[in-house]
Amino acid sequence: MSEECRRLHHLLCGLPRLTFPFDSSTIPRNGIYVLFEIGEIAHDVDRIVRVGTHTGANQLPSRIKQHFILENKDRSIFRKNVGRALLSRGCDPFLTDWEQDRTTRAARKSCKIDLSKLRNVELLVTNYMRQQFSLAVFCVADKPERLRIESRMISTISGCEECLPSSGWLGHCSPKHKIRESGLWLVNELYKTPFDVNGIDEFCLALKQL
Repeated sequence: MSEECRRLHHLLCGLPRLTFPFDSSTIPRNGIYVLFEIGEIAHDVDRIVRVGTHTGANQLPSRIKQHFILENKDRSIFRKNVGRALLSRGCDPFLTDWEQDRTTRAARKSCKIDLSKLRNVELLVTNYMRQQFSLAVFCVADKPERLRIESRMISTISGCEECLPSSGWLGHCSPKHKIRESGLWLVNELYKTPFDVNGIDEFCLALKQL
């Protein structure tokens, strides 16, 4: 597992890196993104802290925009998880309100929440993400294939005993056990089927040919 994960890290760390503000025109319409966080190292390179994709056609730029630009935690579980950790680290009771899903009009009407505080926390999340994360993206046009690759990547990293978060990693403060345990900003696709030797060979070859 560690060898496959090492190869995965070194390959993906070699891709062009985007930091905010980035040019959305450089992001493929369909594909996978990987995120790196300042201070996180594994296999002697930057540690991958999240792998993500999208389900709708041509939605990868939009998905990344939901994470880094649109300040709405209910449209980005990644933003919501970063906010959870920041609030938990500060022992902020607003965490209870942050958990509320205000996606629908009915929910917004029924939720009693300090909107000024909500905007401040959204800004806090935005600033953290833009300052601490960088990302690499690559094209995978076929939806079933990119979902398969995403799952393999996540399971390869989450199952690697050498991919450990630093002592100062914000995710340690997450109220989500799976985030603390895995060292990833993820709760799904953990510990499933990782890349085997043949699988990582095929993936590396395909990525190099893009």
